[in-house]
Amino acid sequence: MEGLDIELKFRLPVKFTKKRKWYVASCPVLDVASQGETEKKARDNLVEALTLFLTTCIEIGTLNGVLKQCGFKSGEAKRLKTKEKNYINIPLYLLANPEGSKVCRA
Repeated sequence: MEGLDIELKFRLPVKFTKKRKWYVASCPVLDVASQGETEKKARDNLVEALTLFLTTCIEIGTLNGVLKQCGFKSGEAKRLKTKEKNYINIPLYLLANPEGSKVCRA
């Protein structure tokens, strides 16, 4: 049996500020920020920073603790009535190996 492709999506709030010639994009709920010479470049750099941050959390096993520390909790999905520009989508792609030596018994 081949590995299973899994996609997780995070929809996170984003804020933009301009500091001199730089745009700063930040995700305050995870305390991650980046910058760029345009708002689009700052957004793209923030997507990369958040992807690396979340991927690292998964790889070292700290994602649950980090999300709890940042105030996240489980709840029912609600469609947010906010401008899309104020949010950023971060997809993470995982590969599950069903024949691996580790068996999840969660």
